[in-house]
Amino acid sequence: MADITVRTLVDQLDLQVGAGADRLDEPVTGGYASDLLSCVMAGAQAGDVWVTLQAHMNVVAVAALLDLAAVVITEGAQPDASTLRRADERHIPVLMTEESTFGVVARLAALGVTGSR
Repeated sequence: MADITVRTLVDQLDLQVGAGADRLDEPVTGGYASDLLSCVMAGAQAGDVWVTLQAHMNVVAVAALLDLAAVVITEGAQPDASTLRRADERHIPVLMTEESTFGVVARLAALGVTGSR
């Protein structure tokens, strides 16, 4: 995989930065897509970008626990202000888009982001 940062994803996928702007230069080492937190906890790895339509506080907790590079929230889902504050406190980039999860994953793959497994 080419050198890809969170900022690359923001720029190439036209993502809105909701939180974690201080970590946009972090490298992305892989990707994972799921809406089930238990699957993410079992399958995602540190440095991954996680693609989900979930937009609640537990997403930030899982991303912080696994040291994920970023979370991309799809389909126009909007985290509330307290979730974004927590993400900023934990230095977790939360990125948002109107695009579908499938569309985001396809575009990540085209950029060279590969799955963790």
